[in-house]
Amino acid sequence: MILKKIFLAIVILLNITACQNNSQIQTYTTGKAKILVDESFGPIIEDEAYVFESIYPKAKLELVNKPENELLKLFLNDSIRVAILSRQLTPAESKFYENKKITIRVNRFAIDGIALITDKFSADSTTTVDEIVKVLQGKSGQIKSLVFDNPNSSTVRYLKDLAGVKDLPAKGIYALKSNADVIKYVHEHPGSIGVVGINRVEQPDKDLEKVVEKLKVLGVKNLPGKPGSDGYYKPDQNALALNLYPLTRSIYIINCQGGPGLGTGFASFLAGERGQRIVLKSGLLPDSIPPREVIIRK
Repeated sequence: MILKKIFLAIVILLNITACQNNSQIQTYTTGKAKILVDESFGPIIEDEAYVFESIYPKAKLELVNKPENELLKLFLNDSIRVAILSRQLTPAESKFYENKKITIRVNRFAIDGIALITDKFSADSTTTVDEIVKVLQGKSGQIKSLVFDNPNSSTVRYLKDLAGVKDLPAKGIYALKSNADVIKYVHEHPGSIGVVGINRVEQPDKDLEKVVEKLKVLGVKNLPGKPGSDGYYKPDQNALALNLYPLTRSIYIINCQGGPGLGTGFASFLAGERGQRIVLKSGLLPDSIPPREVIIRK
């Protein structure tokens, strides 16, 4: 009798273990997976994930929104193996997965414009890359201050690279906590200029829709001799497609799962026609423009 009870207990334990293991199994369209997301692109990735899960109800994506630096710490300590970033991994960062014999799969699926926003009634409506660089280098110019989302964000890293500086000046630069904070700050402090991904303006959080309506996006003129130096351009899809807006960046999904899984399935979806149409509707530029069907009726 005792042996029989022990046998039954072992069978139950094995069944529980098997169920737990099965819950972790992923295919391209089933299972559960965490995905790290640069918080600048939160709205569009939420839309993409919602449609993906609607098409594939057995798939569950948990989006983890973080500033770029915090995101990379998780990505490079093997906590989560799929990430949405505005840049590719450096050779030093790639070694982490290469040493594990894991193939790094990179797919670009969109192009983003970094928007400069200000109060709708502000006298400023345009600026130049030269003026942006001046304030980032701590020099005096027309721009008195810039407000960023987070000191660890991809927008800060992008503009530091643009200005060729390792550290931002103590004067004239303000770093808050999130894109939402920047939008609120600019609205509450007329004359200030905020820096956010255009996706945050095109698809604001519901509680910020009324605030965004009271803001405007500045036109930006590029440095002499570069595309977009002939006028002031805003980060709309036309300017992004023609490479006229100077503050642009690519958006990538980087998959280091090392085998078939939801990361690969989601990457294929983002690059496919449905995923690209969602990018198009978001205000960003798709990596490949989805074809338009024209029906001609007699």
